[in-house]
Amino acid sequence: MSNSTCILFCRCGADVVSREKTDQLANAFQQLDTDVYELRDLCALSVHEKDVLQTLGQRYDRKLVVACYPRAVENMLRQAGIDLGGFEMLNFKELSTERILEKLSNTYQLKSGEACYQVQVSELDVPAWFPVIDQSLCTLCGQCARFCMFGVYAYDKKSLTVVNPLACKNNCPACGRTCPSSAIMFPRLAENSVLAGAIPGEKSAQPAGKKEGLFVLLNERNQTRKNIFRQGVVQMAEEERRKALEEFKQGAQKPK
Repeated sequence: MSNSTCILFCRCGADVVSREKTDQLANAFQQLDTDVYELRDLCALSVHEKDVLQTLGQRYDRKLVVACYPRAVENMLRQAGIDLGGFEMLNFKELSTERILEKLSNTYQLKSGEACYQVQVSELDVPAWFPVIDQSLCTLCGQCARFCMFGVYAYDKKSLTVVNPLACKNNCPACGRTCPSSAIMFPRLAENSVLAGAIPGEKSAQPAGKKEGLFVLLNERNQTRKNIFRQGVVQMAEEERRKALEEFKQGAQKPK
């Protein structure tokens, strides 16, 4: 393995960032003196062309992955059994094009030049939409597996795994919305949220001592708001699951 650096750039097929931005990034990366691999896209490759990613991981000492949320990408690769070795993430959902280029120049010391630019297209002909489990947060409650009606998960009290990722219905993150620990993510979800891979916020610490007076009142109000919000999330998840099931039935009824 040579002592070298590459950029792995996910040109997301789900357009989680604008095409204008991915075009800007692609054009800018072509003007860097390094190897660049445009992945179309990383989610699909992690399911269908694992050997391609594995080979890239072995070929380079330093991998700079330009994609969505690090938590989603790291757990997706781990879930697929892909070992890229050490790699560093630049989140194009949160960082501007200018900020990404600044980091590549200043932090990673990449120089201007002519890139060895290659495009790697997945042969997967269906949307690579599937859940990713953050095992560090999963409590093995099994709620997602019970909520899913399409056989995506295998669950027992000791493990929860995604065994049939392509059975998941496109644009249906319903099971993830029901997860009480925010352990389920959908990297191809366009929203900027924990469900898409953002790190869950820390719970605010309660003051020590006896709870009384104003604190009790505020705590009760906050709990009421949380319950209302939770009911809305569950209703949203049930509606997403209903739509996915209807689309599945319609597809099954179409003549082949």
